[in-house]
Amino acid sequence: MTIPKFLIGDHSAHEDAIFVIHTEFPRFIIDLTKDEIEWFEEFDKQDEAELATETENAIKEATAFYDAEIAKYKDG
Repeated sequence: MTIPKFLIGDHSAHEDAIFVIHTEFPRFIIDLTKDEIEWFEEFDKQDEAELATETENAIKEATAFYDAEIAKYKDG
């Protein structure tokens, strides 16, 4: 099975949340309504600088993915 790099998640207990799941390393879930990230990976203190850059890129990529997916529904 091939798993896409990003997936959109939904949960009835979090009706206002927009979850995007990143399935490749570093794996995480982001709630785009709050820009909150939950990482599935463990990071060392020495990884903090890279993590800051990775977080910024992750938010941009997840937002672009979500926007592109929603545009498909609007155009369809």
